Amino acid sequence: MSKFQGLDAYISTTGAYELLPFRFERLEGGEVVLTNAVGEFAFLPQEKLQALVDHQLPPTDSDYAMLRMKHILREPGDEATLELLALKTRTRLSHLANFTNLHLFVVSLRCDHSCQYCQVSRQSEDKAAFDMTRETADKSLDIVFRSPNQAIKIEFQGGEPLLNFPLIQYVVEKAEQRNVAEQRNLQFVITTTLSLATDDILGYCRDHSIILSSSLDGPEDLHNKNRPRPGRDSYARFVDGLNRARDIVGYDAVSALMTTSPASIARVKDIIDEYVRLGFNGIFLRHLSPYGFALKTKSYQAYNTEQWLKFFKEGLDYIIELNKAGIPFIEHYSNILLTKMLTSTDPGFVDLSNPSGAGITAVVFNYDGEVYASDESRMLKEMGDASFRLGNVHENSYEEIFTAEGLLTALEESFTLSVPMCTDCAFEPWCGADPVFHHGMYGDMLGRKPESEFCKRTTGVAKYLLEIMKKDQEAKELFMRWVNPC
Repeated sequence: MSKFQGLDAYISTTGAYELLPFRFERLEGGEVVLTNAVGEFAFLPQEKLQALVDHQLPPTDSDYAMLRMKHILREPGDEATLELLALKTRTRLSHLANFTNLHLFVVSLRCDHSCQYCQVSRQSEDKAAFDMTRETADKSLDIVFRSPNQAIKIEFQGGEPLLNFPLIQYVVEKAEQRNVAEQRNLQFVITTTLSLATDDILGYCRDHSIILSSSLDGPEDLHNKNRPRPGRDSYARFVDGLNRARDIVGYDAVSALMTTSPASIARVKDIIDEYVRLGFNGIFLRHLSPYGFALKTKSYQAYNTEQWLKFFKEGLDYIIELNKAGIPFIEHYSNILLTKMLTSTDPGFVDLSNPSGAGITAVVFNYDGEVYASDESRMLKEMGDASFRLGNVHENSYEEIFTAEGLLTALEESFTLSVPMCTDCAFEPWCGADPVFHHGMYGDMLGRKPESEFCKRTTGVAKYLLEIMKKDQEAKELFMRWVNPC
């Protein structure tokens, strides 16, 4: 039996190599980060980058093998390198073949809250004209089950969707009946403040495996300020609803989402502590979106991207401290980016999808039968801009809706591999396209990248994650556990 050759047999002695596609970005301290075509990255001193591109980097250099492993350079005969790159590319883009998974049903615009930063044109509780009807729900379900995706998620939104709970029951039972033949992986989510969640409603959610996605902005005073309602008891109702939902539906069947308001900016540790105190295992430090009442009440303009990034970095540092102290806790936006940075998987988060996740990852069925490419598209329409309206379930077929000009144009014009400045950006493999945001803010689907707050946020967070991983090995190991949970 022949033995394997020694390591020396696999080390080039000629120094001949060719460069594979990569991009780079200068970091603080004279280093650069290189990213390859699938988002794998490497740190190099700037002078070593120069030697690399001049084909002067010797095989004996301490970073040579790493650059070869990261598919940034390859030697003659390295056919496996190209095959691995192709495999990783297919893996990263494989979710596109499944098409639309998330289907949002806006069952009512009525709401019992009056959040100043609300992105929806909410209506008062007694305006039943803003509820989805059974006829519209049936037509919407027809479209849902035309999706080729084996996994179908139906998410009920509002307003406060519990104000039209009978329709939720109708849709759930109709979908379950259809799924007897369809045999899809069917999931249901209700996005609710929990303020109106009775034990009967929660029992129904338990019996039909419905997940609850709620809202918590922080401690009681902050939550009540951000999410006012009659009685000024928004927080108390949330906590009561949370406890009963965990008891009846299941502890892990309830999640919470926060929104960073102007009042939140100086209180990130308080917010995180509240999530920890209430037993949540993570938080999404979410910025405001420039839609609906968030613009009308000037909430969106009340802090800028730099202030949000400071808020975010302080929060992430604190979360890392908590983990080092033995308190497991995740920051979900970081985790989405880290999954793209440290694995070959794309988590399919709509805002960081490329091509844009509008329509092909999620689609919205409004209470009136109108169909939109994304939740933000619906919000934009409420502000008078119908650019991303795809059709109406009472008037248009599945084919007409998903070949609508508003969708195809958005996908074509926002594909980052062909967008000016995105093509040269080292963070492009981790980023996404948000044509709705750029259209709403700048009047076109590309926007001006140096001025884009979307770009500033994404690159700002990505750079900070890189800085942490470069200087803190324990934090990097923590991030690896986030993206590869047991």
